[in-house]
Amino acid sequence: MTKAAETTAKANEISFEDAMEQLETIVEKLEQGDVPLEEAISMFQEGMQLSKECHSKLTSVEKKMDQILHADGELETTDFQEEEE
Repeated sequence: MTKAAETTAKANEISFEDAMEQLETIVEKLEQGDVPLEEAISMFQEGMQLSKECHSKLTSVEKKMDQILHADGELETTDFQEEEE
């Protein structure tokens, strides 16, 4: 299994919170700037995969919430940023 495939498999198995924690750790290490280039690239790729997985999990939860909020099963587009008058 390739490293990218392993990262994808791990991302699918971990919780949203754990993925965010790992992503924050990666960002902190990369921001320090003392990571060798090859390792930084690998960490960046892992971070991007974790970010995609978090986005996917959030999108899934949003869809579930829409279905819960609309008991009839009909989905309604909601704009959470209401304009102030």
